[in-house]
Amino acid sequence: MSWLAAAADTVSTESTQQAIGYPTLFVLVLLGALVPVVPTGALVSTAAVVAFHQTAPFALAMVFVTASLAAFLGDVTLYWLGRRGMGSKNGSRWLEAIRSRAPEERLAQAQQKLADHGVAVLVLSRLMPAGRLPVMLACLVAKWPMRRFARGNLPACLAWAVTYQLIGILGGSLFPEPWEGVVAAVALTLLISAAPSVWRRVRTSG
Repeated sequence: MSWLAAAADTVSTESTQQAIGYPTLFVLVLLGALVPVVPTGALVSTAAVVAFHQTAPFALAMVFVTASLAAFLGDVTLYWLGRRGMGSKNGSRWLEAIRSRAPEERLAQAQQKLADHGVAVLVLSRLMPAGRLPVMLACLVAKWPMRRFARGNLPACLAWAVTYQLIGILGGSLFPEPWEGVVAAVALTLLISAAPSVWRRVRTSG
């Protein structure tokens, strides 16, 4: 029957996409956590759009698990490298990379929020564009042990993965074609990422 053949082709195609897509998503999100130039939020939203249009069960759950685990491992690894740099007389390139993305003003704000609210700030920092590294540096300066950072960072990564996955699901539900949902999700994530920078420029010019 033709419909059986079509269904088999669909399942085969989706299985191939998953076999390639999940490891790729994991690696890219992990690298994006270590080298913050990859738009990891857009990657998660895109993967969620594709999963939303698939018939395979648990596709969205797999995107969530893959993204949150990769983000957590990337953050913990970067924090560990930063701790090594803090303990070294010569520092490290990883610590300098964190410092370069955490200006003094942002670091001071992060330190104050960390002192006032503790672990909860980690969750918010993961959701705020360009907020993760200043808070991570504040934790390093405060000499948080790895266990404390990891305990606070886990819910942060889970909340981050859920947020960007919901953006992808929204894009996927609004458009019948996956590519249209991908475009919408990527545009929305880029808009969210650019909003704080635009707002700061508006305040400065005003």
